[in-house]
This record gives sequence, C-alpha cells and structure tokens, in this order.
Amino acid sequence: MRGLAEFVMTGRKQAILASVCFGLLPLINLFSPVLVGLVLLRKGAQEAFTVFAWAILPLIAWTLVGDFVPGLMLIGVYGLAWILRRTESWEYTLISAIGIGLGVEAYLRFQPGVLDLVFQQLEPYLSQSNVEGFEIEEIRGIVISIFGSVYMFLGIVLTMLARWMQAKLYNPGGFQKEFHQLRIEKRVALFLLGFIILASFEILIPQAWVLFFTLPLVFSGISLAHAVCEKRDLPTLALVMFYVLLLLPITVQIIVFLALIDSWYDFRKNLERAS
Repeated sequence: MRGLAEFVMTGRKQAILASVCFGLLPLINLFSPVLVGLVLLRKGAQEAFTVFAWAILPLIAWTLVGDFVPGLMLIGVYGLAWILRRTESWEYTLISAIGIGLGVEAYLRFQPGVLDLVFQQLEPYLSQSNVEGFEIEEIRGIVISIFGSVYMFLGIVLTMLARWMQAKLYNPGGFQKEFHQLRIEKRVALFLLGFIILASFEILIPQAWVLFFTLPLVFSGISLAHAVCEKRDLPTLALVMFYVLLLLPITVQIIVFLALIDSWYDFRKNLERAS
C-alpha cells in the first residue's frame, strides 16, 4: 500500500495512470476514489480535479453496465476529502457524509430499475410473510435507505483509507492520533440527536433515515474504543472482541449512547487526568 501511495505521489501522470488502471478492474475499482482522495488531501483540489476527470471515465463505463457504486464513491470521496482538507475536522467530514447517503437514496429512487433484481428476489418472500403488515413499497423504501447508509459508511471508510495513506508517507502515526481524537461536539451531537428523534417517530423525515444520522456517532464511538484501548494499554484482542460484538445491534446502540455521552463528558480528557 505504501508503494502504491509513493507511486501516485510521484507526479500527475502516475496518479492518473494508477487511478484509471484501478478503475478499469472489477472489485478493486474502489481504490480509484482512494487514490484521487490521496491526491486531493496532499496537493489540493485543483491538482486532484485533473486526476478526477480521468479517473471518472472508466467508472462511467461501469455505471453504464450497471455498477454505479464506484462512480458515486469517487464523487463522494472527492467531496469528503475536500472538506477534510479545508476544515481539518473529521467531525464535519462525518456530518457531510450524510450527503452521500441521501444522494445514493435519491439516485436509487430516480433510477428504480437499478435495484429491480433485488426487489424481484425479495417480493415473493415479502408477499407470503407479509412482514408484520408492511406494504411492499414501504419495504422498498427501507431497503433503499439501507443501501444509502451502506454507501455512506463505505465513503467514510475510503476517505479514511486515503488519509491513512497520506499519513503513512508524510506523517507516520498521524492518522492514529487523529482518529483517536475523533469526537462529536455538543452542538453537532444535539443536531444529530434531534434528527434521530424526528426519524424515529417519522416526523417530517422517513424512519429509515435514522441510519444516516446515527453513523457519525458510530464512528465517534469506535474512535473512543480505540482511544481507551491505547490509553489503558489493552491487548489487540480487546479491539478484536469489540469489533466482533459490534456486529450485534445492541452493541451499536450502546456505542451510539456512549458517543453521545462523550460529547459532554469527554472520556479521553478524563482518562488523561486519571493516568
């Protein structure tokens, strides 16, 4: 990975070559947005836009044959990397990532044929089981929002990967320190909590949108877990177990709750005082 980052940073031609080549290949074409994000984070939007203009060409081709994800991720990661470079704030970057989720949802609603195969497979089961009285269209809306939240999550992860590659070259250990300090401030936490409550009761916004407003808090909670493990010198196994437990919905709810408390209490500062 370091060798790839060094090659991309050698010059514009190398960055274009790498991003286009990765964009042509199935499965690994999601590395193309990462490389464009790396260029933007290091060299700025003007230099990165030239790479972006070339990188999007093979991804447009993938969109035309039915795989819209890499193209959307390129646009999303470009935007998130620009915000991160301008603000130097993961908090604002995570909030901005909600736009990716909403953008993907809007795309899928205006292009319903993209997921027709998925819904064709689900429809017989939903019709037979009636899924607790939900209408098929309601289920369709929920599934679209789930897809939006998955791609929002993916956009954040790819942006973090670009930042990690940048730190690997120019600021060793910098990404770990940056990630451990990721925390949602009180005002932003209130904003997210307000929308989570509105979505939960389906006031003005769909209930499934609660996923979009929860994800920034999930990342804040994951950051808190990493910071606690480092400050307490806990073994790597503790983090492994944490991620295993994170697969359970109840664990995610606990993490979100702790992230909200952390917005006021700031566990990291209190751990530093205690040590």
